[in-house]
Amino acid sequence: MDRSRFNIIVSNTQKIILKRQHKEKTAVNKLFSATGETLTATGVYADAADLYNFDQPEEEGELTTNQRFEKLRRLEQLGIYVDEAHHAFGKALAKDMGVGSKEADTSLRTTIDLLAASLNAAGTRVVACYNYTGTPYVGREVLPEVVYAYGLKEAIEKNYLKKVVLHGYGNTRTDEFVDIAVEAFLKESGELRPEGLLPKLAFFAATVNELTGELKPAVERALYKHGIPTSRILVNVGDDKLTTNDDIREFNRLDTEGSEKQFVLLVNKGREGWNCRSLFGVGLFREPKSKVFVLQATMRCLRAIGEAQHTGHVFLSNDNLNTLNDELQQNFRISVDELQKTGSDKERVEVRVVAPPVKIKLVRVRKQYLMREKQPIPGQDLVPERADRETWNTLIEKYRLIETQQVGLTAADAARASDSRTFDLTARREKRTFSRMTLVAEVSRYLNRKPLEIEELLDVTKEGTDELVAITNEFNELLYDEIIPRLFRQLYDLDESQQTEEHEVELIKLPSNGYYEVTAAKNKIVRRLDLQLTDEERAKSFHLDTYCFDSGSENWLFWDLLREKRVKKVYFTGMLTHGQSDFFIQYIDPGSHTVRSYYPDFIFQREEPDGSLKYVIVEVKADNQIEDAVVQAKKDFAQQIAVASGMEYRLMKSTDADNRHYRVLL
Repeated sequence: MDRSRFNIIVSNTQKIILKRQHKEKTAVNKLFSATGETLTATGVYADAADLYNFDQPEEEGELTTNQRFEKLRRLEQLGIYVDEAHHAFGKALAKDMGVGSKEADTSLRTTIDLLAASLNAAGTRVVACYNYTGTPYVGREVLPEVVYAYGLKEAIEKNYLKKVVLHGYGNTRTDEFVDIAVEAFLKESGELRPEGLLPKLAFFAATVNELTGELKPAVERALYKHGIPTSRILVNVGDDKLTTNDDIREFNRLDTEGSEKQFVLLVNKGREGWNCRSLFGVGLFREPKSKVFVLQATMRCLRAIGEAQHTGHVFLSNDNLNTLNDELQQNFRISVDELQKTGSDKERVEVRVVAPPVKIKLVRVRKQYLMREKQPIPGQDLVPERADRETWNTLIEKYRLIETQQVGLTAADAARASDSRTFDLTARREKRTFSRMTLVAEVSRYLNRKPLEIEELLDVTKEGTDELVAITNEFNELLYDEIIPRLFRQLYDLDESQQTEEHEVELIKLPSNGYYEVTAAKNKIVRRLDLQLTDEERAKSFHLDTYCFDSGSENWLFWDLLREKRVKKVYFTGMLTHGQSDFFIQYIDPGSHTVRSYYPDFIFQREEPDGSLKYVIVEVKADNQIEDAVVQAKKDFAQQIAVASGMEYRLMKSTDADNRHYRVLL
C-alpha cells in the first residue's frame, strides 16, 4: 500500500471511528464486543484487526479512540468521502448551518474535525473532505459544503432510479383504494423477480388505529380476492404489541431472496433511511400532517434494482398527488435558486405595537332559521336531471371513481406525455343495494317521518319509488346529497332571520410583556424604520413596528399597495393568528364541522371615485389552493361579514401578486 496517499469512505453502514463511552465495560460486554486486543498476537488477523470491526464501543460518554483512528493519524495524506452527508450536520441543523455548535455536532463531524487537527499537528493534512447526499436541503435551506450531481428527475432519466408512474384517485374510499392498488401492483409487478427478490408494495397509514381498524382489514380482503395468503403482510408501526421482534427481523431482510413478505403496512416509516430496493409500489391514501412526508414516503419505491430500469408505481389520493407535485416543484426550486446559501436566513424578531392601536368596525352576522311545514304537491320531480343526458352526466360526475395514470413526476411531464390516461372505475365501487323497503326506511330515518307516509310521498313523485330505488342503486350518494334534501324542501319552508351587531375591534392586542416574538425569513421582514420607507409610507401602514410575511407573494403585494395612491391605509393582519388580534372571521370547517377562527392577510382602505373610503379584506393563496374546501368556506363567511360591514373581500392568487397584478383589487 502507498502510504503517501490514502482515501477513506464513511457511509451510513460503517461504524464511526471515534465514539463516546461513559462507563466501564462489564465482563459480558467484553465477551460480546471483543477487540483486536482479544486476539492472539500471532493470529492471522492480528496485524489488521481494526479493519474487521472488532472494536465497536456503543456507550455514550467521554470520547475514546479505537485502533482505526490511531492508524489513520499516522497517514501522510488523507482524503475523506462522506456518504449520506446530511447526517453529519447533527440534529440542530439551524445551529449547525454556518454557525457550528459543540452540542449539535455529531460524532462523525467530531471524528473528521479531530482527525484533521491531529494530522495537521503532525505536519500532514486532510487533503479534502467531500460530502455527498441525495437530500442536500433542510426545508428550504441548502446544506453547505455538500456535493450532489443529480436531482430526482435527472437520476431517473439516467437510469440511476426506477421510472415512476403516479396513480391519483378521486372520490374513493379506503377499501376501493387498496383493492385497486393491489390489483394494479400484481398486474404490473407480479411476475418480476429482479435479483431473485419478491416485489413489495407498501401502504402508509396516518395512525396506528387507522392501520389496524381500516388499512389492514382492507389489504386482507384484497389479498383474499386474489388467492394470496395474508401471511405475506408485514406490519411495522413501532409498537411492541403489534410489531414483534420477528416482524422487525423480517422488515430488515425484505431485500433477501428468502423473504416471503410482500405487502408492508407502515406508520411514519417512510422517511429517509429505509432502503428497500425490491419495493415496487407505495400507497398513501389519507393526507398526513407533514407535506414533505408525502415526498419522502412515496419516493421510497424508486431505488434501482437489477440490470434493467424497472418502474415504481405510486398510488395516491388526488389531494396527496397535488401535494407531491407541489413538494417536487418546491424542492427543485431550492436546488436551483438557493444553492449558494450556506446558512439559515431565519431571524427571531421582537414585534411591538405602534401607538395608538388601530381599531376598525366590524358587523357580526347572526342567522336564525324557523322550519314551516307545507303540503307537498303530487307529481313533482325529485331528480329532473335524469331526463337530460348532459345534465345527468354533470350531476353524477363528482361521484365517479376516476383513475389517472401520470407518466413522470410532475403535471408538466404528464401534459407532454401522450400516453397519460384516465379510466372510469365506478363500476367496481362497492355500493349498498337498496330495495323499496330499505329506501323508504332510510328516508324515514333522516326526515323523522313515518315509513308508510314516506312511501306514499315517494310513490306520488314523478319518478315513483321504484325509479328512485334504481337511481339510488346506481349512485348511493344521490340519496343523501339530492333526493332527501329535495324531498325535505317539498315538505318544509325555512324562514331565515338575521341579526347584525356592530363591534369595534382592535387589529392587535397589547402584549403583556411589551412585545410578541416571531421567527421569519430575513428577506421577508419589513420594519417601520427601514430607510427605504418614506414618511408618507410609514404613515399609511404599520400597526406593528415590524411585518413578517409568510411568502414572497404577500411581501410584493404589501409594497404595491403601500405605494398605490388610491390606498390610504394598509395593514398586514395575517402574521399573529393565535388570539393576539380581534380582527378575525369565524367559519365552519367543512371537514370537522366545527367553528374556527380565520385571520385574513390584509385589510386596506381604498379611495372610491366619489371620494369616500372603503375597506377591502384580502387573502393571498397559492394558485393550487384557491379551490380548496377550507379556503372556500373562509371566503363564504368572510364575504358575509364584509358585505354587512360595508367592505369587500377579495381572494387573490399568489401568481397575481407575484406578477404585480395588484390593480385587480382597486
